[in-house]
Amino acid sequence: MPAFTSTELRAQIRRTIDGERDAMRDLLTALVAIPTENPPGLSYEPCVALLEAALERAGLEHRRVAIPGVAPEAYAIEAWLGPPGPALVLHGHYDVVPAFDEDQFRPRLEGDTLFGRGSSDMKSGLVAMIHAARALRASGLPLARRLLLRFVPDEETGGARGSGALDAAGALAPDAIGMLLGEPTSGVVWHSNRGAITLEITVHGRAAHVGLAHQGINAFERAVAMVNEFVALKERVPSVLLIGGRVEAGTNFNTVPETCRFTIDRRTEPGEDFDAEKKKLTDIVERARAAGTNVTVHTLQEARAAATPPDTELGRVLGDAIHAATGEPPAFEPCPGLLETRFYAARGVPAFAYGPGVLAVSHGPKEFVKLTRVAECAEIYALCAARLLAS
Repeated sequence: MPAFTSTELRAQIRRTIDGERDAMRDLLTALVAIPTENPPGLSYEPCVALLEAALERAGLEHRRVAIPGVAPEAYAIEAWLGPPGPALVLHGHYDVVPAFDEDQFRPRLEGDTLFGRGSSDMKSGLVAMIHAARALRASGLPLARRLLLRFVPDEETGGARGSGALDAAGALAPDAIGMLLGEPTSGVVWHSNRGAITLEITVHGRAAHVGLAHQGINAFERAVAMVNEFVALKERVPSVLLIGGRVEAGTNFNTVPETCRFTIDRRTEPGEDFDAEKKKLTDIVERARAAGTNVTVHTLQEARAAATPPDTELGRVLGDAIHAATGEPPAFEPCPGLLETRFYAARGVPAFAYGPGVLAVSHGPKEFVKLTRVAECAEIYALCAARLLAS
């Protein structure tokens, strides 16, 4: 493996990050203590303020960016190093999935391990990005292009009030030459992600007393007929179709159910025809309507699969940085879920996910991150920026 960058610069970046380990731990602990649960989207303002204070301490220019069309107002945060123009974007989200209990917002440190909601997914990634920029600034390396940090809300519910809104307004990647996402990738690089079509289907009937059931319309029974069609379709799809992740029906055992609501979640691979796969789902709904079923559909999320070849310049530089920092060759794999890399890849921007967290514990009751991995990822992000942006 060729030398990644000058030995002196690498050593200086590592020394800076090593000297900031206590500060990284303290910042991550403070972030995890803020319950930015989404849904519904809580405590965003104190989290934004804490991140702004951290960026100020890091000596980075920064600003709040109002999310277009979102009320009450929500904010992204942007910080930068280097001249205006083409930029490498370090991207992350500060919202977290709801906690199992309040204790998850009481961070707990055991040796090198920090427990708490958002520690893995993905407030640790934000900390690594801030300290990567701090180390690059401290190195004094002249930059010909910009390093841009962007932290957004609403990733955990699809991005419509975050990256999706910024993308629709043309504000996400106008000057991006590459994007790195700090999701919990468990030590590998995610170079692609599945698409998603998630629908909430509500079947409407008419309530009636069980003794007069013939006067009612049983929404559950009509929903079952549709579910059977989705089950048959599931046997024919090449990837994932989850039926009934959430199901609600009726009000009591002795009442004909007036409504039945259920979800379907179809995940598509990059090689699949997204529109054709979506039509297979909507055709089932339309057949039910044609047969007389009163049914409404709410789209919870819709996003296309995306991929970036590992042999792009950013992929090679990221791989070299991982090897330089960890001593291990990089592994590139597809992500099993949805990623915000898709917004950049759809606009032709190379985009990869690589972060300090572990996917298997993210969203779980014992979420954690290793602090040594946070520092390691900070070094990797800084080395990537040094290679791509130096004059």
